[in-house]
Formats: sequence, structure tokens, C-alpha cells
Amino acid sequence: MKKLVMTEEEKMLADMARGFLDGAAPVSRFREMRDAGHTYDKALWQEMADMGWAGVLVPEDAGGSDMGFAATNIIARELGKTLAVSPFLSTAVIAATALRQVSDKRAKDALSRIALGQVTYALAVDEGVKFDPDATAMEARADGNGFRLNGKKQFVVDGALADRLLVLARTENGLTVFDIPAERAGIERVASNMIDARDAARITFQNVEATGEDVLGAVDHAMKVLKPALQAGQAALAAEMAGLTSGAFGMTVDYLKERKQFGVEIGRFQALQHRAAHLWCEIEVTASAILNAGRMLDHDPENAELAVSLAKARATDTAKLAVMEGVQMHGGIGMTDAYDMGFYMKRARVGAEWLGDYSYHAEKVAAARGF
Repeated sequence: MKKLVMTEEEKMLADMARGFLDGAAPVSRFREMRDAGHTYDKALWQEMADMGWAGVLVPEDAGGSDMGFAATNIIARELGKTLAVSPFLSTAVIAATALRQVSDKRAKDALSRIALGQVTYALAVDEGVKFDPDATAMEARADGNGFRLNGKKQFVVDGALADRLLVLARTENGLTVFDIPAERAGIERVASNMIDARDAARITFQNVEATGEDVLGAVDHAMKVLKPALQAGQAALAAEMAGLTSGAFGMTVDYLKERKQFGVEIGRFQALQHRAAHLWCEIEVTASAILNAGRMLDHDPENAELAVSLAKARATDTAKLAVMEGVQMHGGIGMTDAYDMGFYMKRARVGAEWLGDYSYHAEKVAAARGF
């Protein structure tokens, strides 16, 4: 069995990504965008596309770099460290994976546009307070040779500014995914004020027309397209959360080395050393789980569900621990907006809910293990 450690090529990719993001998208840049009310850095996304990141899962014959899911997770982890704002997860991971399941010219053209940074996507699935695609109530009623979409979606990450929407709706005998322009008549988007200051929306569909060409995959068989896309998104989100965990941990350790009480750095206090060591151990185990999820998606996608859910559950739990310990070890300053730790806490909270919370994925793990 191979050890769950990065290869030399993966380490080089991580170093390259880290060097770029430290200069182009530090946490200070996120603060500037938050203060200015901006939720999307178009110039940064184009730079990522020029580097091949937007096409990380796009086949080479469609203009992508096709680096695979393990590499995708490495990039996502580095994005999380500096809380970089981009449609990477929604577009380069979820949408690209969904489109890869369909072998027609329209899908290939869409993948090419993603790789070039010319189009962004958002996934419109959630309707209730929790992630539950099987409970989709939004209706896609047959109308002549097409459909009429009626219903509401919420917590659509990147949904306020996306060019296109992947919409899950209930058709006569099952669920169907539609790929439609976000500006189509009958679609109303209202930006959500998320606590982590990123783009999201509540979207209402009122008699929205959809043709057969808008169907992604086959009618009534959404999960053939959507399941691989969701798993890819969940694994990459877990990696992003591992990145923010690492960022919060690094900030906390630096503070322990600098802050003094009674003339001594607080990092010398054994109780704080034990807490930091415990968190470091949790981070390392979670990193292995995420690396395993990426490799399962690359080499055995049909059996990747357990690995993906384990990674997302662990990433959620570890991120929660990291930000809580970070705030506590910083003391009062950790609760102020003037300090960056709060940004990591808010991002961790949103990440915990998106694409399934801890309970959702823990149940998946338990079921896969026969409990």
C-alpha cells in the first residue's frame, strides 16, 4: 500500500500555487475586497485560467490541463490558506466534472470556455436548511418539446455573479440537471449576505423555459451527471477547508511565539503546547484523508464515496477545532475584526454547511461501513 504522502510533482504544484497566491491573493487582499463590498475578483480568476487552474479537470482535447482530482485538491488547499476568492470550486471543479460526464459537442465547447476563463458556473441544488438533493421539490414540467422550471433555490454559492447555472429539478420520473444561462427570462437572483463575505444567491425560477438542449445528460437521470460532480466538489471543498485550517494554525503558532506573559512567550506554556500538538496531529490525519479522496476519484471513482465523505467530515471537524483554538489562544484580539482569525472562522462555518455538513457525511461513512 502506498503511503498517503504527496509525490514530488504534487509538492512542486503546491509550492508553485503557494508562491502565486501569497503575492496575488493574500488575506489582506480578501480584507480589501470585503471592505469594498466585492465578492469576485475577475482579474485573479483570469490569471488562474492563464495558469491552467480553470481547466484543471478539463480534458486536453478541450483545451484544459487535465491534472486530475488529487492535483485539484492541492490547488484548493492552497486557495484556502489565504481565503482566496474565486469560482474555482463551482466552475473548475463541480461544473467541469458534470460536463465531463456528457460526451457531446455542447459539453466540450462549455469545457473549453471554462478552461479559458470565459464562463463561470454555479450549482443550484439546495432548497431547504440542509443539503439534500434527493428531496428536491423544484418542478421541471414538460411543456411541448421542452420544460418549464418553477421553484426556488438557496445557498447557491457563486450564484449572484455566475454566467450559467446547473439546476437540479424534479421531472416526471426522477431528477434532471439543466445547464442554463443565469440571465434567462424568469430567473430572479438575490445576492445573499453570507458571513464569510463571498458570492452566494437565492434564486427564484418562474416559468423558466428550458429546451431539450438545456438538459445535461439524460432526463430523469440526474445523478449520473451530478454524483461525480458533487463528490469532486466535496473533496475539493474539504481540501480548501484543510487549507484554511493550516492558515489559522500557522497564524496561531506565530502568535504563541510572539505574545509574552510574565516576560515569557506563551508558546512555552506546556498546556498551550499540548493543545497545539493535538491540533497538528488532527491536521495531519485530515490531510491524509483528503489526499486519499483525490486519489480514489482519480483511480477508482465508482468506489470513492466513503473516501470523499470521510475527507469532508474530517475537514469540517478539524477546521472547527482550528478556528476555535485560534480564537482562544489569541485571547480577546482573536474576536476583533481588526485581526484575520475571524475571517478563517467565518469561512470554516460556511464550508461546514456547503455540500453536506458533518452529520450528512458521517452518516455516509457509517452506512458504507455497515452501521
